Amino acid sequence: MKKVAVFGNAGGGKSTLSKKLSHITGLPLYILDKIQYQSGGIEVSPEDYKCAHEQILATDRWIIDGFGCMETLWMRLNEADSLVFVDLPLYVHFWWVTKRAIAGHFKPPEGWPERSPILKSSLISYRVLWLCYKYLTPKYREYVKQAQNTKSVYHIRSTQQISQFLELIKNHTNVGDISP
Repeated sequence: MKKVAVFGNAGGGKSTLSKKLSHITGLPLYILDKIQYQSGGIEVSPEDYKCAHEQILATDRWIIDGFGCMETLWMRLNEADSLVFVDLPLYVHFWWVTKRAIAGHFKPPEGWPERSPILKSSLISYRVLWLCYKYLTPKYREYVKQAQNTKSVYHIRSTQQISQFLELIKNHTNVGDISP
């Protein structure tokens, strides 16, 4: 476990999971929302984002959390040696986006750039939830099914499995030997 891609639908707890995973493993964490967006939610140019993404992929150790864009998504999944696919029931994603929107008025959401527009971003998340579930989640599921032959795959399907996954990682002293 040296190159870890954490991915899945919006509001699934990926940023919190990634932060804890980075703490446990010592792997550097790269949050794509913080690379793709500046303070205030202003998007960087696609070229700048792709350049930063390629620089991360060129290193030998990383945890990358998030979506980014379709082009970099598949590059990242192919480059990773470990995949953490957060695939919770859709209602959990909706509920967690709602909780994040409410809590975000008091404390910025985990992994978001400073001064992100909470309401606007939350409304976008609601739209993305359904689109991702309908179009991208089936592709993710097929990808991880195929990738199990060549990569360590952790397909997280419940909130309980998030804590079980982190406990599994914690209990291994030689992180390089971790497998699902």
